[in-house]
Amino acid sequence: MFESIIYIILALLALSFLIFIHELGHYWMARRVGMRVETFSIGFGKPVYSWMRDGVKWQIGWLIFGGFVKIAGQEPEDDRDPYEIEDGFFGKSPWARIKVAFAGPFMNLVLAIVLFGMLWAFGGRQKNFSEFTPKIGWVDPKSELYANGIRPGDEVIAYGDHEFQSSKDHVLSPLTASDTMDITINKVNYFTGEKTPGTYTVKVYQHPSSLESGIMTSGITQPASYVIYDKIGGKIDNPLPAGSSMIGSGIELGDRVVWVDGEVIFSLQQLNHILNDDRVLLTIERDGKRLLRRVPRVEAQELRMNTNYREELVDWQFEGDLNNIKLRDIYTLPYNLTTDNVVEEKMPFIDRDNEIDAFPEIINSEIEGPLLAGDRILAINGQSIEFPHQLLKLLQDRRVNIIVERGERSSKPISWDKANAAFDQEINWTALQSLVKNFTLGTSTKEVDELHLLKTVTPKRIIDLELSEEVQAMQALALSERKKMIEDIEDPVKRASALNRLENQQKQLILGLPAVQDKKVNYNPTPVELFSNIVQEIGRTLTALFSGTLNPKWMSGPVGIIHMVHDNSMVSIKESIFWIGLISLNLGVLNLLPIPVLDGGTIVFSLFEMITRRRIPPKTMEKFIIPFALLLVCFFIFLTYNDISRIFTKFF
Repeated sequence: MFESIIYIILALLALSFLIFIHELGHYWMARRVGMRVETFSIGFGKPVYSWMRDGVKWQIGWLIFGGFVKIAGQEPEDDRDPYEIEDGFFGKSPWARIKVAFAGPFMNLVLAIVLFGMLWAFGGRQKNFSEFTPKIGWVDPKSELYANGIRPGDEVIAYGDHEFQSSKDHVLSPLTASDTMDITINKVNYFTGEKTPGTYTVKVYQHPSSLESGIMTSGITQPASYVIYDKIGGKIDNPLPAGSSMIGSGIELGDRVVWVDGEVIFSLQQLNHILNDDRVLLTIERDGKRLLRRVPRVEAQELRMNTNYREELVDWQFEGDLNNIKLRDIYTLPYNLTTDNVVEEKMPFIDRDNEIDAFPEIINSEIEGPLLAGDRILAINGQSIEFPHQLLKLLQDRRVNIIVERGERSSKPISWDKANAAFDQEINWTALQSLVKNFTLGTSTKEVDELHLLKTVTPKRIIDLELSEEVQAMQALALSERKKMIEDIEDPVKRASALNRLENQQKQLILGLPAVQDKKVNYNPTPVELFSNIVQEIGRTLTALFSGTLNPKWMSGPVGIIHMVHDNSMVSIKESIFWIGLISLNLGVLNLLPIPVLDGGTIVFSLFEMITRRRIPPKTMEKFIIPFALLLVCFFIFLTYNDISRIFTKFF
């Protein structure tokens, strides 16, 4: 708690320093062009200490947050015409006023480039691979992108005319889009190296996992990431918890999960989907070839069984020693089989929705294609079978097959601009195909190159793990906070849906891998490149804000900025430097907007006077400034309210 307070104070001082630098620019240029500076205040409010230097009153206000420079003639006094004050702000030429107004934002821009230069000189920052990869980690199965065949592992090239830069684009682009948006994506075949580009026009829609309305998505809900089980931070031990499914599987620290039940793994969300979609991995024989297929595992009560099939199922139940399970609760396949495991036909479902879930119109991949009449089932999870009762017995437990990559390549940091190529090259795709083929053929081979096939594991619910009391307490607190957030949702339909999702999450199966980590990459663009990227992002945000496509509630005000600086200061000094530079750059750019209250407004007024050679009367200027000042104050109150709401929602 005390440490957090210290960081909040440091964040306040950092923001105050940026405003001080801004005002110092105004001060220096005002003195240079011959304007009389009356006061330079560090902070606001009644001065707690002041002194005179070179005719300027320097003071420290009791509220050490920002500051201001008071130049003669800027504020009306004794009904004097400010243009008649020779050494005042308006007494100087329009060009001089432009230089003074521009100097403040310019100092912020210079400070930003200096701080970015420091980051570059220090070697950049350690970030997660997922933050900068264009590779997709998960696609919402209900999205248009999914319907167009976009899958995990494919690469986003651009959102509209904006070339992909970071994972923030997955959030910002849908938020700033109108009803539809264009996305250019490479479909990637990792086993052949072939990449097929295409542009897709899709509707943006409410993010399926968001509790707040207005969070939009194109269908890409997670960027790709590594799934690595290793020591935390490379130093802290990370043992498997008691009761973990992975105990005895053969997994080791440093292993990267690359393949689960026939699918190459590109994210935790994809892994979670595979664990919980209740499909079983079968080896089948079709037209003389052995193939892998992921087939739905369903309870018998979901099927519309004829008398013959029911009688066969009863026989298989007896032969499989499953009499302790009611027939209706037995897991089976939605196919009618012969006595030697040959598929005769697909079984109808009682509930049409359950049938659609089992056999969706659009499948995730070829491996989830339905079985065909004449297919013969040879093995389940790599275990050979000869008769239906053997299949039935093995179907009662949900088991998964995992291939990991073992070696230093997955955990060794690499430059962010080479990380995608490294991702493609780190896995020996030929070796992976070979190991999967051996699994399909039922050979005893468990290792090819650095790839290892682990022992088949049974996923468990999180409540089935033997977690420490401390971890259980943390999980209970997180669950309670989540429920409070859901209860605050006004829409009853959305509230019920969110509660249902939360309940399902508590029942979800997991592997029991603690603190799974992404790969670290070294992010170190040149100062100019980083500066340019942020300016482009600011431009996109402002364009969307003024066009009405971005809701201003998603912007951060002073409280939100302090909160971000606080959070990132606790991560590392380099993160603090970046965020201070980022805020300084934002402060410089925003102050150059042509709004009367800001420096950009002063520049516009001065340019008007230069072009027309007509002075703008102070009263006329006030009529412009006062309404915008009120709007700006209201806007900051609005942002502050949303900042505080987000923070309280997060912590309470």
